[in-house]
Amino acid sequence: MRVLAAMSGGVDSAVAAARAVEAGHDVVGVHLALSRMPGTLRTGSRGCCTIEDSRDAWRACDVLGIPYYVWDFSERFKEDVVQDFIDEYAAGRTPNPCMRCNERIKFAALLEKAIALGFDAVCTGHYAKVIEDADGNRELHRAADWAKDQSYVLGVLTHEQLKHSMFPLADTPSKAEVRAEAERRGLSVANKPDSHDICFIPDGDTAGWLAEKIDMATGDIVDETGAKVGEHAGANAFTVGQRRGLKLGRPAADGKPRFVLEIRPKENKVVVGPEALLAIDEIRGIKVSWAGLPIDEVGSGADFDCHAQVRAHGDPVPAIARIERVADESGIERDSLVVTLTDPLRGVSPGQTVVLYQGSRVLGQATIDAARSLQRAQL
Repeated sequence: MRVLAAMSGGVDSAVAAARAVEAGHDVVGVHLALSRMPGTLRTGSRGCCTIEDSRDAWRACDVLGIPYYVWDFSERFKEDVVQDFIDEYAAGRTPNPCMRCNERIKFAALLEKAIALGFDAVCTGHYAKVIEDADGNRELHRAADWAKDQSYVLGVLTHEQLKHSMFPLADTPSKAEVRAEAERRGLSVANKPDSHDICFIPDGDTAGWLAEKIDMATGDIVDETGAKVGEHAGANAFTVGQRRGLKLGRPAADGKPRFVLEIRPKENKVVVGPEALLAIDEIRGIKVSWAGLPIDEVGSGADFDCHAQVRAHGDPVPAIARIERVADESGIERDSLVVTLTDPLRGVSPGQTVVLYQGSRVLGQATIDAARSLQRAQL
């Protein structure tokens, strides 16, 4: 096959490309330039997609003997990922920019361009597995190494996108083996640190970065009963589950710490309360998509058993889910995913992504629109 290898500049994508070459595919490497700030450099393991990463990707392609290109996706990244991140926080939600990047950049913009240029598949260094069922339909599954599994952030992939996705690291038992293989192949990124944090906020100071992008206004911090217990300098700087930085002048009646339960941007209020009220029993999601063909219960609206995961490295919990047709603000009926959790999850926030699994298979995902605590509802 003609394969476009997305080269981030890290060890995973370099080894993935090497395996695609070794399998006999016609491979071309491409690095996505997502920022036009030429002075931006990676600091240790913070951030990604920098000049340093571009050079590392070029060196890897040189060792592998494959063509290398840099594609400028900076404007689309700025609009579809960075601006979306700002807009979501301004609306009081907590977005996942890596999810948006996979959805709109790596497996939408990149894949569209690859197919237009005649490539059969896009190869990445994600730890996830694509399996074909008895009818040849592709399914997305967890990787062999669950500790490194990245199927959660790939939950946004559609049936059509899975047809053109290649994950050569799927069955690799550990990251240590990937690094050892990179060293054997003479790849200079063998011991390069993994990136973490949000790539466009490399110093990790999300609140400080947002303060420059969103108009902040002082407002009230209230408890779960609605009583004022403090003031904030901007509701958008808080996230559900947050404990530090509340600066409350009045202690809780039981003397225990308070946590952010809810953010109400229209009222400019932050709701706080005891840790127990962070436990969420029901999730409602919008922008629903299915990773491969949806299971039969989706079309019929019937309940189905599954496991729900709301963070990239969070533990999946047993749940019962179903699809409901709900009219949006424009009166248009759309799918809404309703997930009832058998074991409550702590600190779930609107804007996050819920990904559903059956065994190792990824069923699909939705953006969380509402998270409900039955205990809180009874107050």
